[in-house]
Amino acid sequence: MLAKGRLFSGHIAVQVKINDKGPYRLIFDTGAPTMLLTTKVAKECGLIGAGAKKPAIRAPFAIPGQVTIGKLELGGLAAKNLPAIVLDHPTVAAIADMFGPVEGIVGFPFFARYRTSIDYQAKQFTFSPNGYEPTDVVLSLMNSLMARSAERNKTPQPKVLVPAAQWGLLLEKSDDEAGVTITGVMAQSAAARAGLQSGDRLMTLDGRWTDSIADAFAAAAAVKPGQTVELALRRQDKELRIRLAPLSGF
Repeated sequence: MLAKGRLFSGHIAVQVKINDKGPYRLIFDTGAPTMLLTTKVAKECGLIGAGAKKPAIRAPFAIPGQVTIGKLELGGLAAKNLPAIVLDHPTVAAIADMFGPVEGIVGFPFFARYRTSIDYQAKQFTFSPNGYEPTDVVLSLMNSLMARSAERNKTPQPKVLVPAAQWGLLLEKSDDEAGVTITGVMAQSAAARAGLQSGDRLMTLDGRWTDSIADAFAAAAAVKPGQTVELALRRQDKELRIRLAPLSGF
């Protein structure tokens, strides 16, 4: 089966349809262990938001942003049930800013099903089914790491790592709007001292957007204890900027 691609910025872009929506332009990356989709495309294709089917939990925990693509079409191929991560990756966004819309990455869950050859001069792919049904590489890796951690600590329960800097916040994401909701502020914490309140909407942390719990965790993890950073909040109809220095953890 043949399919066309386009070369730009050292990457290959392909046109795909997802759950009969599209086409969308994605980067074809033979080094990517998973599929990646932007939030916009995931919403349009019914993978997140109201009425979206939740992925089956096949690990001791859910991977943030994990979805299952029912059908992905590339050229004349139609692959079904591909694991993917919904994430507005900054590198993908930067490429899109320079070269036009790019909505994610086609990775291992798709191309591992085929013997693939790429003719760069003709900008053409050749796919031949190989009968292989790839596993969810990211999920398998996380399961393996958790199993090793449990064995190493001689306990059946996995341990959860938290940032060294302690913020004193409880967060929730229950809608499709930008930001995450602060549902609790711990007494005597850095958040309480800075004046954060339950019900505030956290939009960015130290200049990094916090559109999901995973985003907020990643942004918080990059801040060292005692380092003062700025949080952008929405409180009712007001936009606030609050400076906060998280405390040392353990």
